[in-house]
Amino acid sequence: MELNKLSGAVVDAAIQVHKALGPGLLESTYERCLHQELTLRNINVQRQVICPIEYRGLQLDEGYRLDLLVEDSIIVELKAAEELNNIHTAQLLTYLKLTGMELGLLINFNVTLLKNGIRRLTTAKPNKPSVHSVSSVV
Repeated sequence: MELNKLSGAVVDAAIQVHKALGPGLLESTYERCLHQELTLRNINVQRQVICPIEYRGLQLDEGYRLDLLVEDSIIVELKAAEELNNIHTAQLLTYLKLTGMELGLLINFNVTLLKNGIRRLTTAKPNKPSVHSVSSVV
């Protein structure tokens, strides 16, 4: 599936989960439910994928995990926070850099209207990552 269509399918699945559950639950609950929703749509998705870090020959593979990896193409970082802030964006951009992937979705389920809690991040242009709210891309 083309990357933009795939990211649209992930956003649609997240909206369905949010409609069913609403805000106020734990991040892990949304993660499991979004995983299930994507699986039901026959989209390949993995939970808690280890994101190793290499530093001068030292391999660190503990502690850093991608919430969801969709079709080995999109990193989905989930939050259940009062609001998204710069550190959440930096975390996802770092995961994109470490994995060499180009597209990530940052989704905060602790909002009244889910489209206000979604950021689409891309590193497609060298050294110039971009951040978009979901309303500008969906």
